[in-house]
Amino acid sequence: MADEWSIQQLSRLAGTTSRALRHYDHIGLLPATRTGAGGHRLYDAASLRRLQRILLLRELGLGLPRIAEILAEDVPEETVLTAHLGWLKAEQERIGRQIAAVASTLDARRRGEEPMAEKMFDGFDHTVHREEVTARWGADAYARSDAWWRGMPPVEKERWQEETAQLAREWTDAARRGIRPDSDEAQALAARHVAWLRGIPGTPAADGGDVRGYVLGLADMYVTDDRFAANYGGPTGATLVREAIRHHVGG
Repeated sequence: MADEWSIQQLSRLAGTTSRALRHYDHIGLLPATRTGAGGHRLYDAASLRRLQRILLLRELGLGLPRIAEILAEDVPEETVLTAHLGWLKAEQERIGRQIAAVASTLDARRRGEEPMAEKMFDGFDHTVHREEVTARWGADAYARSDAWWRGMPPVEKERWQEETAQLAREWTDAARRGIRPDSDEAQALAARHVAWLRGIPGTPAADGGDVRGYVLGLADMYVTDDRFAANYGGPTGATLVREAIRHHVGG
């Protein structure tokens, strides 16, 4: 039959493995269109489009059960593909900025100079936490916060980053001075911290959801995840942030 692909052909086209495709078939995520002679799985053009969506959603960090739920939704295919294309273009733009930033750093070092700090981290933004955001709060939450960030004018991005860095510096300094989580100073910082979280679209804090549960969950992550703790000077600072936020929201 014309316009059909064997599992081996499909695996080569998609850059995946036959084993993965058999697993997708087994769990009902990508059933074979039909079974040919000798029991060989065959896939049609619609299967190829479905596999493309599966692989794109995997790139977003989604697990197979969540992907199955998304594919079961009654959303026009063109709408979905338009959204995926937008995300891919944004990723392309971000990677281009990263390449330019690293090339600029290399060029400066070859000249025996220090690179400009303002240019070194262009493209190295909050997408580093894409998998955590998607897993915890869904692909829509990540997409909305990502669109908000990418649509922000450079001057506003710089201002927001400086506010974020200043808040982290103040937390670190407060921890160094040994202030109590329930002190007026720590509670003022906690109030600013929650307000900062409320300003990020796509999160429960911004959407009127379970704000308390959201900020308490993040506060725990500050302590348990070294990447977050580093923002506040290490475990001591992260613990102060967590305990102050707990006190602030009644946790």
